[in-house]
Amino acid sequence: MNYTLINDFDTFKKLAPRWNALLEESISNVPFLRHEYLRAWWSSLGGGEWQVGELAIILAERENELVGIAPLFKNEERLLFLGSIEISDFLDFIVREADLTDFIHGLLDFLASHPALAGSALDLYNLIEDSLSLSVLQAEAAARGWDFAQETLQPAPFVALPETFDDYLAGIKKKQRHEIRRKMRRAAADEREVTWFIVDDEARLDKNIEACCQLMSQDPEKQAFLTQTMKSQMKAAIHAAFNAGWLQLAFLEVDGEKAAGYLNFDYGNRIWVYNSGLDMKFRELSPGWVLLGYLLEWAIEHGRSEFDFMRGDEPYKYRFGGIDRFVVRARLARH
Repeated sequence: MNYTLINDFDTFKKLAPRWNALLEESISNVPFLRHEYLRAWWSSLGGGEWQVGELAIILAERENELVGIAPLFKNEERLLFLGSIEISDFLDFIVREADLTDFIHGLLDFLASHPALAGSALDLYNLIEDSLSLSVLQAEAAARGWDFAQETLQPAPFVALPETFDDYLAGIKKKQRHEIRRKMRRAAADEREVTWFIVDDEARLDKNIEACCQLMSQDPEKQAFLTQTMKSQMKAAIHAAFNAGWLQLAFLEVDGEKAAGYLNFDYGNRIWVYNSGLDMKFRELSPGWVLLGYLLEWAIEHGRSEFDFMRGDEPYKYRFGGIDRFVVRARLARH
């Protein structure tokens, strides 16, 4: 394989078609590795999470075929995945399983020999615990006498979806099953008009993004998170997902007023729950639970295989049947 360092944004932008085509066959085809998402992320350095960074994307090609991508950036003396750390739940290398071992072997050779990268440690956040990359990285580090460390970061609960909504409800705890049904029935029977929808009109997208941010801001922690730079990052990522066809921005309305919103990604036959917000004046209606119930029902009816709650151990995820898996951090460094 031939390895090339990409450290300018214009070249990065031109990679979009080849990048996404390889991702679709990769060991970890997740929305946070889509070219359009990472392009938006880099434009604001993660919504202001990073003050400085230098692109260090490494391509591996074989006879002009793109075989692997290490989507990295350099911060001081470390190389991290683009998307690190806070706002991109799952990250990895972009490479087919059959090429993974050779790709990582050649990648580490390239890093060790490149004058601008040789002194940098690999500090890789948000790998899913069963990522095929982890065992290869560990074996390569051992063979080279490099230091390798792995630590568990956060749970990322998910639900494998059955064929029907009734089957889904039957698979969770009895108390939670009754609670979900009761809240959805109560909302349907409310004297006010309770409706929900998924945004599909680009002309109204910005207005709905702002509405979503306003709902999120009713949570003090999310209000602190939503700096102006972070809001710009979210808006860019939402537009990128909408234009590429994998945005699911949904709202529950009460008499036409937004009571709850979910910002999800509908990608790779899964729903990825990215963020949410609710208007506390409607809390007696449990609008967040009700909307989540509708979204799970929609996902099952539309044949989605999984509902991924992503990082975080918020109690509601387990009440809706979430099963833990974890994201990890892997660090490699030369002596």
